[in-house]
Amino acid sequence: MQTDSGRTYPTEMLLAFIDTKVNTFIKWDLVRFFHDNPHVANNAANIAEFTGREVNHVESELRDLALRGVLTAQTAGTTQVYRLAGDAELRALIDQFIRACDNRDFRVIAINRVIEGLRKT
Repeated sequence: MQTDSGRTYPTEMLLAFIDTKVNTFIKWDLVRFFHDNPHVANNAANIAEFTGREVNHVESELRDLALRGVLTAQTAGTTQVYRLAGDAELRALIDQFIRACDNRDFRVIAINRVIEGLRKT
């Protein structure tokens, strides 16, 4: 599959992205949220509301995504504000991952990959 940048990532690279970055279903939802809203900068409470997830789970996963370089975190007053990292290569990989998820066969593989990873922890 080709991204808007013209770069094509092999399926193995997308699966590695799942293993190393998007290894929970909450992170998957958050990556999709930021992909669909690439200019958003918001706090965990608002992001949790937008994604329909519990704030304490979202906050933990946002911190982890920031540590893994998918998001950036900035302190605004007493709150952390998260946004999608600006790295063009990462954004292209995320775009291809989200597009690949539209394919049922890939989605099944991806879901199983997340489940297998969760079983290992």
